[in-house]
Amino acid sequence: MPETPQARFAARAEILKALAHPTRLLIVDELSRGERCVAELTELAGVDMSTVSRHLGQLRGAGILQDERRGACVYYSLRCPCVLSFFTCVESVLEAKAATLDAVR
Repeated sequence: MPETPQARFAARAEILKALAHPTRLLIVDELSRGERCVAELTELAGVDMSTVSRHLGQLRGAGILQDERRGACVYYSLRCPCVLSFFTCVESVLEAKAATLDAVR
């Protein structure tokens, strides 16, 4: 774990950067329901396998996902399911923003 406040903020920023893409958010959301293989995630995302693999690598590198090879398939799961509580927080921010915009109109 980073020891200085600056290093800790930089580490947090890396995690947030890994989440900062709609396809990666879709992947994390899908993995909240259980592990999936790359082929399943590719079909769900509607993009080619190399693109999904790149996104999975970014999420794994940030420590959000873990993977396990079983035969010819690699299965991914959430390393820290608590990341989903961040999604709940984001939804609250979106709702508050929408309410503010509605009040201004």
